[in-house]
Amino acid sequence: MTEANSSSPGVTRWEYATIPLLVHSTKQILDQWGADGWELVQVVPGPSGSENLVAYLKRPLA
Repeated sequence: MTEANSSSPGVTRWEYATIPLLVHSTKQILDQWGADGWELVQVVPGPSGSENLVAYLKRPLA
């Protein structure tokens, strides 16, 4: 049995980012990150409450 690792063909390696979202400009922020190749994974309330949102994004490593 062969164990897959990061150098195996077909294995995608990812990088991740966490960014604060401003409610009044959420679309513009996400559009900019999307244009840079980032995919939105999840949006959750920030540590200081539901008015502050945090977005988790990922993109494949080159």
